[in-house]
Amino acid sequence: MIYVGVTGWGDHDTLYENVPARDKLKEYGAHFPVVEVDASFYAVQPVKNVRKWVDETPDAFRFIVKAYQGMTGHQRGEIPFESKDAMFEAFKESIVPFLESGKLAMILFQFPPWFDCTKDNVNYIRYCREQMQGIPVSLEFRHQSWYSPDFRQGTLGFMKNEDWIHSICDEPQAGEGSVPRVVEATNGDATLIRFHGRNVYGWNHTGKENWREVRYLYRYNQAELEEWIPHIRKLEQESKDLYILFNNNSGGDAADNAKQMIDLLGIQYSGLAPKQLDLF
Repeated sequence: MIYVGVTGWGDHDTLYENVPARDKLKEYGAHFPVVEVDASFYAVQPVKNVRKWVDETPDAFRFIVKAYQGMTGHQRGEIPFESKDAMFEAFKESIVPFLESGKLAMILFQFPPWFDCTKDNVNYIRYCREQMQGIPVSLEFRHQSWYSPDFRQGTLGFMKNEDWIHSICDEPQAGEGSVPRVVEATNGDATLIRFHGRNVYGWNHTGKENWREVRYLYRYNQAELEEWIPHIRKLEQESKDLYILFNNNSGGDAADNAKQMIDLLGIQYSGLAPKQLDLF
């Protein structure tokens, strides 16, 4: 099955009209069958939050949950846990409602732009996989060395052998901190595609205060989405489930582009939540 959605559910204005923030996930589930949880990146979430999200979504709904920033090395300095093992244990406890409900698609380990292809980093990825044993995990790199001619096949083979889901990126080609489009599945159960936009200027200007607003400011045109259709059809044959997320939401474009992609693929979802009626 192909699941198409966006990252987060709070900032997509075209999906909501007179919907309070507390009810946005319920309404979101009327539009898309999958969402990426970003809150888990910034803090290990209380179980009560996760249980609420599970309860507010249809039975067939799926969550892609970003790994906590301390687990991927984004948080520089000391982590607010006694040890790395304790950090992973706290995170695993937080996702129990996702697992028990069957709504967890995967945990996304997105490593930072400075996480390059070295022996130490390969060993750390192995450590992450051991910590998350029995839980589906996906791997996204931000340093292009992993896909350089010397390491590309080794990277893909490593992901296959270690049971990682490949997170394939569509993003600007703007130096070491961006990765090429590598349309290869590494897991027979699932593959993930994340559309970050193609804003080269914004991708390189990350030192400014509002860099997030600039980096993902991009709207895909019809031709850019259409060029992905043969790649999606290829990946559909290589994995049982294919997840497609749009992360280009600085200008509110992600939800519209996601719906365009659904139309291009000819998908009609069943089992979505009922849309709220705006009576007044």
